[in-house]
Amino acid sequence: MPNLPQNPLILVDGSSYLFRAFHAMPNLTNAKGEPTGAIYGVVNMLKSLLKQFNPTHMAVVFDAKGKTFRDDIYPEYKAHRPPMPDDLRSQIAPLHEIVRAMGLPILVEEGVEADDVIGTLARQASEAGMPTLISTGDKDMAQLVDGNVFLINTMTNTLMDRQGVIEKFGIPPELIIDLLALKGDKVDNIPGVPGVGDKSALAMLQGIGGIDAIYAAPEKIAELDFRGAKGMVQKMIEHEKAARLSYQLATIKTDVKLHFAPQELEPTEADNTKLTELYTMLDFKRWRDEAQQAESATSKEEVKAESPQRPEDTQYTVIDDEKTLDVWLDKLRNASLFAVDTETTSLNYMDAEIVGFSFATTAGEAAYLPVAHDYPDAPVQLDKHLVLAKLKPLLEDAKRKKVGQHIKYDMNVLANYDIALKGVAFDTMLESYVLDSVAGRHDMDSLAQRYLDTQTIHFEDIAGKGVKQLTFNQIPLEQAAPYAAEDADITLQLHQHLWPKLQAHTELATLLEEVEVPLLSVLSGMERTGVLIDSNKLKNQSQSLGKEILSLEQQVYKLAGQEFNLGSTKQLQEILFDKLGLPVLKKTPKGAPSTSEDVLQELARDYELPKLLMTFRGLTKLKNTYTDKLPKMVNAKTGRVHTSYHQAVAATGRLSSTDPNLQNIPIRTEEGRRVRQAFIAPTGSKIVAADYSQIELRIMAHLSADKGLLKAFADNQDIHRATAAEVFDIPLDQVSNEQRRSAKAINFGLIYGMSAFGLSQQLNIPRQEAQRYMDKYFERYPGVLEYMEKTREQAKSQGYVSTLFGRRLYLPEIKSSNGARRKGAERAAINAPMQGTAADIIKKAMLEVAKWISALGNDEVKMVMQVHDELVFEIKEQNLDAHRQRIVQLMEQAVSLHVPLVVEAGVGNNWDEAH
Repeated sequence: MPNLPQNPLILVDGSSYLFRAFHAMPNLTNAKGEPTGAIYGVVNMLKSLLKQFNPTHMAVVFDAKGKTFRDDIYPEYKAHRPPMPDDLRSQIAPLHEIVRAMGLPILVEEGVEADDVIGTLARQASEAGMPTLISTGDKDMAQLVDGNVFLINTMTNTLMDRQGVIEKFGIPPELIIDLLALKGDKVDNIPGVPGVGDKSALAMLQGIGGIDAIYAAPEKIAELDFRGAKGMVQKMIEHEKAARLSYQLATIKTDVKLHFAPQELEPTEADNTKLTELYTMLDFKRWRDEAQQAESATSKEEVKAESPQRPEDTQYTVIDDEKTLDVWLDKLRNASLFAVDTETTSLNYMDAEIVGFSFATTAGEAAYLPVAHDYPDAPVQLDKHLVLAKLKPLLEDAKRKKVGQHIKYDMNVLANYDIALKGVAFDTMLESYVLDSVAGRHDMDSLAQRYLDTQTIHFEDIAGKGVKQLTFNQIPLEQAAPYAAEDADITLQLHQHLWPKLQAHTELATLLEEVEVPLLSVLSGMERTGVLIDSNKLKNQSQSLGKEILSLEQQVYKLAGQEFNLGSTKQLQEILFDKLGLPVLKKTPKGAPSTSEDVLQELARDYELPKLLMTFRGLTKLKNTYTDKLPKMVNAKTGRVHTSYHQAVAATGRLSSTDPNLQNIPIRTEEGRRVRQAFIAPTGSKIVAADYSQIELRIMAHLSADKGLLKAFADNQDIHRATAAEVFDIPLDQVSNEQRRSAKAINFGLIYGMSAFGLSQQLNIPRQEAQRYMDKYFERYPGVLEYMEKTREQAKSQGYVSTLFGRRLYLPEIKSSNGARRKGAERAAINAPMQGTAADIIKKAMLEVAKWISALGNDEVKMVMQVHDELVFEIKEQNLDAHRQRIVQLMEQAVSLHVPLVVEAGVGNNWDEAH
């Protein structure tokens, strides 16, 4: 199941939804008898999108009146469509008015269809690296899907990525146009090839390729395995003109000349006065009431000028004298649990300075303690040193239970003031995450809306946006205090709501209390320790890369016979395919030769220019992302790089990291390993990298209890070689490296739910052969097949799967009527228990290792990084071997499985040497 992209551009196919809503909704009318059902359906969908994504970039696209360029190409295009019903036509104008009043950009371009406008914007956004969701019910849009472009259908609540397209249609996005061209489209009156249906079209596309490939060797059709294959050769030849025309008609244009760019499609504030008027006219009473309430509410600018509004039943106090502080300190000491939050000058925990504290002991009652607001005419505040001295014993008291929202950040900031926050019993972000990792975002504003039905004061409401945004110390106290106090109040209320839900499932409560919350202090320690890098080494590598990149550029120019923009898709197409005549392996949605990465990789096997270009791209990315950037991230105070680890992002429980993202530092290329060589040990220490070996396959053996897998691991066999021996039915010592590679693809492919089609693509073998490999695998490892089938059934019956330790991954699409969505959920159901169990194991290992390091009572061992299934340490040289062995022992004994856990721990002066 694809993950939703963060902050996507949303392009709504308004025309598609208008027709679908008209036919799907009941015959709604207003008091005057005017039809309103289609309007209601589309607006409801728009509201759903806005609520789900709160997008910063969005547009609604409709077809324009009149003919398009397709009518010029083929006058019969859409000729069979009946005229638009009057009941639908009358709803278009008021719908457009509502969309505009909602503050959403509305696009109507003459001479083209809405699809073409969407296709052009999606292509432009994708090339800019901007994730895009196309909200549509039109299957033809699948041709636009790529690594950055997804389809979302709000009427069926389904999301489709590249793999989803393959699962639904049997072909990748770049062959969708060919499919439409071959079989035609009765709705749009695209002729296609007479006699070609779904089965024959797919057989040709899967067996030969796109239309160009088919017509390059039409005789190959006769060799395909479908009824009428031999007779199809002549049909295809006779109707080539129709096929080519159909291809042209089915191709969504992605080069429409538009007077705006995707980045300009920003929603504005809704005109609630106009919406109230429109909803009243249409008799949409609930929406009318909502618009009236929004209309009468204080505007955001007024809120900033006055004081943020809060519910009347709340009691928020500003602690502005020592007597009030002492009263609240007593209240906190006597509370069984209290919420705490810090307000600071920065999101960077290493540089952040405390501006104030907020506390809550009872729902609806909270206090804000300002200490460093420094705007002009700021009121006198309590001395920060006095406040910190009074708070330190309470915050460091492990017996005084605290709750926070993303409290690891506060833990790090307090450490800047020599305060070790202890007694953290709960974190509402983690409570929500453990309860349901895929329910939505786990930030406080989202949780308040989801669980408390409360609209909180957002930071932007009081600080503004963009480059002019204020830091918290610059915000007037009358605006800052309600915002800060609310943070503590809402945090406490969220805990009171979420904790009983977790307690209802013992395994989830245990996971929170024994793994996630204790891990907070471990991660905080790692973050603040940071990792030492050799900036000079990286700078030298950047210079070296710069020269190599320049040299590669010149070599590419020489082979091309001219200079051109290596970043221009169009110029690259002209060089590769028009000038040099390289074979066209795939086409873009608009029918141009594709220059995607997988195409260049394929061409690089036989041609020098694409090979050089791939090297150029890889080195450029490495330079921009790592060698140039990492030295700038070194903290001035510590001389180290400090990442941020995230517990509540990956759905399966895995940790992720940002600034820098340690998970993506390359390891497979020589230049990538040079980056890791810059992660170094200080003088007198070594880097130790301890990595779980094949942990997910071992977990599969444990969960499936398959005798063959259990024996292979118990005998300490090379699992991929053992699998190859079974699948290819040959002795273990006769397995070739190529056979081992195939077996490795099978082993890892299966735990990610790979289909025979996916395996055939990866191994570059026919689909039937891939299916035979998989059938043989399941024949030799029947326990694995039984586990997978049992897991799918459990997922369908209970709606989630669990890790070995009870962590849940909910699968809302597991019963979807959409085959692609359902299969995606089934793939996730197979993989999540293994990936999630692996995440739980390394977290448990981190806790055990951290406990041992603490007991040492010295600084001989420092845990500095966690990356995938690997822990990285700095260890003083005097007891290096003993400490390394102890780490391996603790990690291997973190949990007990039916197969041994194996940890490999390397030693070196840098991360690359140790890995």
